[in-house]
Amino acid sequence: MDFGCNDKDSGEVECYLEIHYDTSTTCAITIQMPNPEAAGCVERLAAILSFLLVIVTFPFSLLECFKVVQEFERAVIFRLGRLRKGGARGPGLFFVLPCIDTYRKVDLRTVSFDVPPQEVLTRDSVTVSVDAVVYYRIKDPLNAVVKVADYSASTRLLAATTLRNVLGMRDLAQLLSDREAISHMMQANLDVATDPWGVEVERVEIKDVRLPVQLQRAMAAEAEADREARAKIIAAEGEIKASRALREASLIMIDNPMALQLRYLQSLNTISAEKNSTIIFPFPMDFLKTFMGGAGTSNSTPLPSMTLPI
Repeated sequence: MDFGCNDKDSGEVECYLEIHYDTSTTCAITIQMPNPEAAGCVERLAAILSFLLVIVTFPFSLLECFKVVQEFERAVIFRLGRLRKGGARGPGLFFVLPCIDTYRKVDLRTVSFDVPPQEVLTRDSVTVSVDAVVYYRIKDPLNAVVKVADYSASTRLLAATTLRNVLGMRDLAQLLSDREAISHMMQANLDVATDPWGVEVERVEIKDVRLPVQLQRAMAAEAEADREARAKIIAAEGEIKASRALREASLIMIDNPMALQLRYLQSLNTISAEKNSTIIFPFPMDFLKTFMGGAGTSNSTPLPSMTLPI
């Protein structure tokens, strides 16, 4: 069994089917149907008349026949409603026939737009308002013109819907801390959806996450209480370390009384370094022992002095 199609000069397609039962018997079926890609008689006649019009009105017709697109643009040409072969034209100069050719320019530069603030209910039932920025560009001008009516409006609506869907699967803590991961996930979803349109989403950024006022106050109070608790814990740990250090210092001073005198001199040096008016009255330790009823002939070691500010 053989099957095939042949294009004829008349603009028709001839399809045949041959069935071989044995070496001597063959059954052939031939079907002729119009070729949708071939230009009809009316289209050919319109093209000839348009070309004659260009010749008659030469050189003024050149103003309508030759068009220019910029480096960042492409032109998609239609002839009597049909897309012309050869793809998008540009950059530079291209030729169109008046009356039968129409074209549409497509900008290939990266375009950015703001996604309107979306009221989103997170997975932990918190209502937040989120807005984002989307950057996209046209990678296939033919699909952007033929397969979607308005690629810009469609991309904007799809971005708003995708933003709500992606954020609805996250908790509030994840929404506030994992913005980069959410942006990448949203970009991947948008890129897959807009690929048949010839649109490539390059980047998505979460601009702002606005929380309700009551929730902001609750989170602020929680953060303040947490900071106060940590401050108290740090202060208590500091007191423990200071008490241990003082205990070790007192043991050293008991074993060596001269250490107390050195500490006394160091305190005097510290007081004298500051610019203040202070009268210092040093007196020996034995003088205190006399009033306290103590006895002994230990070395006279001065205690820290009594100070009276002026």
